[in-house]
Amino acid sequence: MSTLLAWYTPTPIRLRALASPLLVLHRHLAYPGSRSAPTTTGEPTIGAAGVAASQPTTTDGTCGSQFGESVCGDWPNGACCSEYGWCGNSTAHCGDGCQSGPCLNPPSKPAPSAKSAPANPNPGYFNQTGQSGVPVMHAALEANDLCVFLDKVENYTQVHLPDGQLAYSTEYNPTTGTYVPLGYKTNAFCAGGAFLPNGALISVGGNAPLTWLDPTVGDGFNAIRYLTRTPNGSMDGQFWVENTNKLNSDRWYPSAQVLPDGRVFVCSGSLNGLDPAVNTNNNPTYELLDAQGRSISSSISMELLVKNQPYYMYPFLALLPNGNLFVFVAKSSQVFDLSANKVVRELPDLPGLYRTYPNTGAGQLLPLSSKNNYQPSFIVCGGGAYQDITSPTDPSCGRINPLASNPQWEMDSMPYGRVMGEFQLLPNGMMLLLNGAGQGAQGFGLATNPTTQALLYDPDAPLGKRWHTLGTSPIHRLYHSVCLLLSDGRVLIAGSNPNEMPVLTPNAEYPFPTEFRVEIYTPPYGDLSKRPTDVTVSAGTLRANGMSFTVTFNLVQEPKTLLVALMTPGFVTHSLHMGERAIFLDWTRAPGTLPAVSLNVRMPPNSSIVPPGPARVYVSADGVPGDAAAYVLVA
Repeated sequence: MSTLLAWYTPTPIRLRALASPLLVLHRHLAYPGSRSAPTTTGEPTIGAAGVAASQPTTTDGTCGSQFGESVCGDWPNGACCSEYGWCGNSTAHCGDGCQSGPCLNPPSKPAPSAKSAPANPNPGYFNQTGQSGVPVMHAALEANDLCVFLDKVENYTQVHLPDGQLAYSTEYNPTTGTYVPLGYKTNAFCAGGAFLPNGALISVGGNAPLTWLDPTVGDGFNAIRYLTRTPNGSMDGQFWVENTNKLNSDRWYPSAQVLPDGRVFVCSGSLNGLDPAVNTNNNPTYELLDAQGRSISSSISMELLVKNQPYYMYPFLALLPNGNLFVFVAKSSQVFDLSANKVVRELPDLPGLYRTYPNTGAGQLLPLSSKNNYQPSFIVCGGGAYQDITSPTDPSCGRINPLASNPQWEMDSMPYGRVMGEFQLLPNGMMLLLNGAGQGAQGFGLATNPTTQALLYDPDAPLGKRWHTLGTSPIHRLYHSVCLLLSDGRVLIAGSNPNEMPVLTPNAEYPFPTEFRVEIYTPPYGDLSKRPTDVTVSAGTLRANGMSFTVTFNLVQEPKTLLVALMTPGFVTHSLHMGERAIFLDWTRAPGTLPAVSLNVRMPPNSSIVPPGPARVYVSADGVPGDAAAYVLVA
């Protein structure tokens, strides 16, 4: 079967032809009790030029050559007409490419072009391990070392629930390559997520019900879904739990970050899945959940998100060691003091193309260490120009310390442009870049030229020498694909569903089928036979107050270097690894002889460096991580 798997083929309705954005809706009669707004299986689309506006002054926020040379005038969002035809007042509008209005000069430091990178002597290797059961839109590693996969409502998956309905979530065993179905009650399409201090995973937000496909799954726009697992496996296979707890407001494409006190910061998202060119459809706000994952605040406007509409969804977030938040969207970023609800510092715009949805690059907080007093650096690589399959992609990277006295973007470049790539932190301090495309953007059928080669990034190497090329996967990983770190240091890769509904085999209309194959990539660690084994910790709960604990393990030979990394798992979706971070811990070695090794390890001094929640302690000897990390809760 080579056609789209659908018994119901709705008629696309294009709301209006815009340069940015377009939304393809699929209308269907609402079931009794459902929201009256039309439901959608589509994406918020920010695309190529369409019908020109007829007025010389904008009436809808569009402007410039794409729209009859209209100008912004006194449009509320701002008087600058951006390169892609949108009115606003941020530097993304008034900076490089500004067409009219109070434009600024172009950036003094343009983004660098692609630069070749040497091949790493050890390319690592990809190994297919099983089938995912569902298209993998979201993923996370649980306390039981199993992976939870989460998807939207589909008209086909590989697995059913006991009641006969399709399952849209599975629990995958990376050791056996098998899975079990998990049920949920609300549509998790393009949700956000985080781990709570008690170790539970939450998925927040989503999209409207598709009751003609599955009447058992309800509205997910304001949903909070809970999944609890234990290291001993006592809760394996239990379904997602949903109760009366809801978000304060509807959110599709939200981001989330756990705070030092265990609360969860949730921001951004669409209110209804409709045209993001109309501000009333958007939710450029944040709200707070308590440590149990319950909404405890109103939705509070966030100026950075307001200014960067329609490029405001799925922002990059990072908790900084001083307790403030780093927030990045489009090309703009800031340091935000949540306690005072104010911007502490506006950071320079990142040169180059757009870096977040629908042109998301890879963004990640670099590993933290006491060696530089936990100074944070955030890196963003790749991106694109607009939401269309013709969009070029950006090979450049920017890296910034938001807490520096004069923070500036340090520019670097990859061997080629990439969109939808994602960083994966490794226990030895290196970083992988996986997945994505060399042309196009996020959205259904909007990318081509898959980038199947893995790249290795060394954050401690001199500028210009940080990138190496690695092995190549035989499997394309485009829109809605994921990667995550396993307990043994390998990296699981899954997903790729750039189709509105699953496609099993490629054809002219759908050249990139829905991927159910799961891979595990072994990074170029070195001789795995010399890795640490039997890693144990003296306490299952660790406190970020400088407490000491003991790590014991076995080695077959004396290493030149030892690293102890505390790594928090991320909620992975759409190239974002929400909440993921790595902290290298200080240690001293107790006297003794091999094979047994005992280290006295010290936790960081505060929970802004490592917030409360689940984590794993990895030990690496000469860059090779142990055969299994130790699961802990950080309090």
